[in-house]
Amino acid sequence: MNFKSVSFLVLFFTLFTSMAFAQIKDEREHRIRKSQFPENAHLFIHQKLINAKRIRFYKEIDGDKISYEAKFKKDRLKYSIEFDAQGKLEDIEITITPVDIPNEAYAKITSYLEKNFKKYRIQKIQQQYIADENDIDQTLKNAFQNLMLPSIKYELIIDGKREKSFEEFEILFNAEGKFELIKKALPPNYDHVLY
Repeated sequence: MNFKSVSFLVLFFTLFTSMAFAQIKDEREHRIRKSQFPENAHLFIHQKLINAKRIRFYKEIDGDKISYEAKFKKDRLKYSIEFDAQGKLEDIEITITPVDIPNEAYAKITSYLEKNFKKYRIQKIQQQYIADENDIDQTLKNAFQNLMLPSIKYELIIDGKREKSFEEFEILFNAEGKFELIKKALPPNYDHVLY
């Protein structure tokens, strides 16, 4: 192997490793008072949520991004609605179990986890509906009817072991079970509640 080939391989592995770590972001979520929630997001919740119970409000900091989340129960399902810092709807999530994911998609998800972690424990799975800016009511309808659409995402919160100890990660997959993004979670504040 000549010097150019070795240099290329070193550059390739350096870039590949950098890209893999660039996908890991630090994230922190903590509970806040209703008065600290964006006013227009609170108005949206008041107008659109019918029969919602146990509504709780959270602020999430993900690197430089700040977002707000309302968590609640409706029709015996656990939901969260996320808004950006200005109170604009970003997505709606429903807590689900592995049996709620189509077999082929779930097989791809578990294959990714087995390849990327020595050990892992799934803490939570959410089915995610990204907000359609042109039709927010349709996004709400899709989520509240728990529709299986090609645009949905699956967000897993896991305790994963890569080296010596377990760490918490949030991993996003598309509707077919293809990996999209991973975020490493920081230790939560004492008042953080996982549904």
